[in-house]
Amino acid sequence: MPRTTTVESSGCPPIRALTFDVLGLIKVVEARVDNRLAKMVDRWGEPDSSRCILAASLNDRKSNPLLAIARKCCAIEILNPLNGNVFAEIADAANDGQKPEDDPVVGLHLFKNGGTDGSCTVLTCTTKGNACMRSFTVSNSLKDSTSDCSTISWKVFGAGNILCSKVVTSETHAVFGGKGVEVNIWDLQKCTKIWTAKSPPKNSLGIFTPSWFTSATFLCEDDHRKVVAGTNCHQVRLYDASAQRRPVISIDFRETAIKAVSEDLDGYTIYAGNSSGDLASFDIRTGKMLGSFMGQCSGSIRSIDRHPNFPVIASCGIDSYLRIWDIKSRQLLSAVYLKQSLNSVLFDSNFSGEVEPVTSESNPGGEEQDEGVQIGDEDGASQSKKRKNKATKEGLGKKKVAKENGIAKVKMQKMSKKFGSHQRV
Repeated sequence: MPRTTTVESSGCPPIRALTFDVLGLIKVVEARVDNRLAKMVDRWGEPDSSRCILAASLNDRKSNPLLAIARKCCAIEILNPLNGNVFAEIADAANDGQKPEDDPVVGLHLFKNGGTDGSCTVLTCTTKGNACMRSFTVSNSLKDSTSDCSTISWKVFGAGNILCSKVVTSETHAVFGGKGVEVNIWDLQKCTKIWTAKSPPKNSLGIFTPSWFTSATFLCEDDHRKVVAGTNCHQVRLYDASAQRRPVISIDFRETAIKAVSEDLDGYTIYAGNSSGDLASFDIRTGKMLGSFMGQCSGSIRSIDRHPNFPVIASCGIDSYLRIWDIKSRQLLSAVYLKQSLNSVLFDSNFSGEVEPVTSESNPGGEEQDEGVQIGDEDGASQSKKRKNKATKEGLGKKKVAKENGIAKVKMQKMSKKFGSHQRV
């Protein structure tokens, strides 16, 4: 029998996550300081399968944060990630004359290096390989927001279907891959392809494995040359554009397709999830698996996101659960059931999770509340004790008075009987 170790969990750190599902809903999950249990606190949108959210990108800056989402109907929306208000919208992001279901948007990135005048730039890529960069002028209302004339379009690949894309943290390069499309890196400033991977050689039986990439990410934040990709043949591959075109390291993981990969902040740890619900971490330097995450996932994992401040990751998939994991112990911290199958999850790094203090508006008289408010200083504690003692004394006094009244009533009844008997005689 294998030995197992149970690790006690103190709950989730203060986090805020945004989830995106197949019915086009955005659900907000939070875990606060006073309550370490994650739960859903808000929902944006109306359920509509034709407006399924396929991709999302978050610019979580401290002032005026923005959220971009790509829907199944080829609509791109710019929202406020704090309340869900829509700032701007593009009805046909593909703009190729095809039906939305024939060429949906699979790659989306909201550039963080936007202007201070309310402008922002969005990169989209469709299944047929049509990439486009658009600029927006975002205002507080949807009517006032406009799309600038600066639009740059190009063709990523001539044949095959694009299934994954990722932009490096410096936002200078992007990687694309898919079914029948080798991993290729593009310079976004010049809109030119600078590197294309080469298929692995045939195996010992002479069988050639066709290219089928399902997910991709950059290994380091400041290095666009190292790319980690997940394949449909249950492999996690590391490509180094400065070394060779073929993969440097290939890691086999279970027996089903890799559906999501995400990088860690250390620059060498990779998290991968497959279509059977298995989640594990790998040391890409040695190609060894560090361990599997302990938890029961009953469906394909579609998205993994690493929190930038806390040692936790979030995963979601078609089993409708958002799970929060500890990356050190690989234990499950919390699982939230969100009813619909989930396509993506993103962390809000600026969420503090502190409880808002009670203001004078909620308590106009300025009187202290007896219930629901915990007083931390010694004066408040002494005052609460005085109130309790006073209430106790008042209760005892009332009981004593009632007892004395009862005794007096009994005496009066006895006296009335006695005097009444003398009168009859």
